[in-house]
Amino acid sequence: MELKIVVYSKSACPQCETAKSVLKSKALPFEEIKIDDEAERLAFYEKCGPAVRQMPQVFINDQRVGGVNGLQAALKQLSL
Repeated sequence: MELKIVVYSKSACPQCETAKSVLKSKALPFEEIKIDDEAERLAFYEKCGPAVRQMPQVFINDQRVGGVNGLQAALKQLSL
């Protein structure tokens, strides 16, 4: 099963580093989009809504699974 994983992150974010480490430890390829600049931040809010502030936000096959806990739960459900 091919998974498209996107991690929205910010600089100096320990939880973002944890999420990326989890994916790397399972050898799962992912795209990281840093929302440090205004254009990327606006695109993120358009996708997730302005109420979503916690970083990271992880999407698997265009479905938002949330942060580190959501990522771990989704990977467990996918038996990864």
